[in-house]
Amino acid sequence: MTEKNPHWGTTLNAFLDAEGIREAARAEAVTRVVAWQLAQEMERQGMTKATLAEKMHTSRAQVDRILKAKGNITIETLQRAATLVGRELRLELV
Repeated sequence: MTEKNPHWGTTLNAFLDAEGIREAARAEAVTRVVAWQLAQEMERQGMTKATLAEKMHTSRAQVDRILKAKGNITIETLQRAATLVGRELRLELV
């Protein structure tokens, strides 16, 4: 007989709270959205990853990590990338 899932019928937030990963999941989601927005702006401008890497004085592999939201991407890195595509990164407490 299979065990009953203790999370069956709960909300996503309740599940994330119970697992102790709500803030980490939220941070990951925000990073992915910003990375997606950067990629969209680059596409709109016709900017390649190589061009952004050159402007950031970094490697194309690092730009790939930023745009895939992989690894520990700092706010400073996201801010620099945003500035170089002519946008502004805004963070606020609500």
